Amino acid sequence: MFFFYDAADALFEFMQKGGDVLYLIGLLAFLMWFLIFERLWYYRFNHQLNVDGAVAEWSKRKDKKTWNSKAIREMLISQTSTKINQNLTLIKLCVGVAPLLGLFGTITGMIEVFHLLAVTGGGDAKAMAGGVSRSTIPAMAGLSVAITGTFASTFLKNKSKREAELLSEHLVSE
Repeated sequence: MFFFYDAADALFEFMQKGGDVLYLIGLLAFLMWFLIFERLWYYRFNHQLNVDGAVAEWSKRKDKKTWNSKAIREMLISQTSTKINQNLTLIKLCVGVAPLLGLFGTITGMIEVFHLLAVTGGGDAKAMAGGVSRSTIPAMAGLSVAITGTFASTFLKNKSKREAELLSEHLVSE
């Protein structure tokens, strides 16, 4: 139980060292990983039900060669592909915005350092080093969120592409 208290204290200290932008990066990371886990949940529990429903609806059709039946096939593929690709664009957006927020945190931290230099006259190298250290933490956090999100986003993109191809193979037009 003390492990959780120590982890919470370390996280709080880290957030204080990095400045207010870290809260935005943390919120963005939470949103991104929520969407990633939602996609994993979908593939694990709901995806097969959607595919089975589309295959069952396609199997009920007697004619599979007419223009109308091919249009219905494309509609079933499109509807299921929309469910397969849901939230992938938003995940990619989160991956792209995370380093920008890190850069924003770095810039605001450096502005604080320059303000400190202007006020004190630049004689305190220790305070300046602490400010530079504080300004690099948001960049590290933003890049960490982006790198982990890139791996997850690539995995989900490949999985969605594979599942869409398998769906079109299941709905064979004879």
